[in-house]
Formats: sequence, structure tokens, C-alpha cells
Amino acid sequence: MKIIECPRDAMQGIADFIPTDLKIRYINQLLKVGYDTIDFGSFVSPKAVPQMADTKEVIQGLDLNENSSKLLAIVANLRGAVDAAEFPEITCLGYPFSISETFQQRNTRKSITESVELVKQIQEICVSKGKELVVYISMAFGNPYNDPWGTDIAEKWVETLAREGINTFALADTVGSADSESIKYLFGELIPRFPDITFGAHFHAHPNKRKEKIFAAWETGCRRFDTAMMGFGGCPFAEDHLVGNISTESLLEFCVENNIASNLNLKAFNQAQDIAAQIFG
Repeated sequence: MKIIECPRDAMQGIADFIPTDLKIRYINQLLKVGYDTIDFGSFVSPKAVPQMADTKEVIQGLDLNENSSKLLAIVANLRGAVDAAEFPEITCLGYPFSISETFQQRNTRKSITESVELVKQIQEICVSKGKELVVYISMAFGNPYNDPWGTDIAEKWVETLAREGINTFALADTVGSADSESIKYLFGELIPRFPDITFGAHFHAHPNKRKEKIFAAWETGCRRFDTAMMGFGGCPFAEDHLVGNISTESLLEFCVENNIASNLNLKAFNQAQDIAAQIFG
């Protein structure tokens, strides 16, 4: 199982600015836990996401070594991709690609068609700089705007982007609306059809729905999961304020209950929880 810890997703919606030195201390502790990847920051407009305005400063304060988790930064335009790719510390760039036209416009101010072209450009940058592009399929399980949705639509855009050399997709339950059946159906369709592609799960869920969503994805072959300590964050468009990211704690409980090795340093994890309580408590 690959676990992607997402402090960026958890922190970005907090109105009060989290001191840069506290972010650095938190992410440095997360680096000791042994995650596959840490989604640590974003290169987007500070007006749009003021909490992430210090991403460059955060990078400079991180204690990295050859055994560290990979660092992933979210980008939403070409300028952000160019800036992020200049940092040797960053391994992965992430781009939010919505299969809902309305949400793509709201999130990145681009149409789906324009986003396809942007993904091509970002992929070229990633190839030239030795980075990996992770594409998040936002609204993968439906949307609240009455835009067309179906597994055929998800498959269409994954196939389109896979032709550009994208090897990793994260299926995002953006508003927390997915249920076990829709999760099993979508992963069950995509994983066999694209055997050379890694499909991850980026779920938002009410606390009492977390494990059933994890189980549904695991049962159908998903082995990459995005989580956030304490389950903070999520999407502001979700109707229930309790719908946040899947908590890392829930995923670890699931691993224990099902005899799945997480390979995380639990002592370091517990120490990271203490810092998380200062940020999210």
C-alpha cells in the first residue's frame, strides 16, 4: 500500500495563516514517518490560496535525504508548473482535472478542453525536468451541478490523458458523495482496462463512512491512498461540514484490522500527531 499524506489539502482551507516555521516543523516530522509521498504545498496564486503563499519558503526548511518521502506540489497553471519544476526537492507535480465542466471552470478557470492542452504542456515540463505528473480526476464519482457524469466519461478522459504518458491518476470523491458500489464500479472498470496505470483514491468522507470507502477501493485493486492526519480539510462544496479527507488514523486502523502492512514508523507518526493537534486542534 502506498500512503500519500496530504498536509497541503488539510491546511489550505484554514483562514488563519499557519506560521511557516510550524508548517516546516510538521512536514519535517511527517518525513520521518515513511510515507510514499507527501502532498506538501502548491504553486498557485496566493490570492486564491493564501495559506500556500509560503510554499517556496517551506521547501527551503525541509530536511530531506535519499530515503525521504517524495514531495508532491499541486499546480493549476503553466506558470506554477514551471516554478515547481525548478525545485530538485520536488518529485511530483499534481494537477486537478475535473470531469465536471462547471467545477473545472471554478477550480482552475479553464474548460476541460483547455485543461487537456495544459496537461500536455505540464507533462512536457515534467519529462524535461525528471518529474512525475499525477492527475487528480476531480468529481470522479459525480458532481452537484447536474453536469453529465458516468464511468464512460471518466474512462474517456483517463484514456485521453494516458496517451500523453500520464501513469498515475487519483480518483477524487470531491464532495464526498461516493458510496461503496460506485467506488467498486469505477475502480473495477478502470484498473483492468488500464493495467499499466496506477489508480489512487482521494476520498472525502463523513467519519462513519471512511472505512467502507477504503475497503471498497482496496477490494477492487486500489493500492494508493491519499489521507490527512485527523481527517482535516475536504471540499467546501460538501453539504456536511464533517465531510473531510480520509484520516490517516482510519487508514492505519483499516490496515491493522485487515493484516495489511503500512510500513510506517508509528513512533514518528505519534509525534507528528502532537504537532497536528497544534495546527488542526
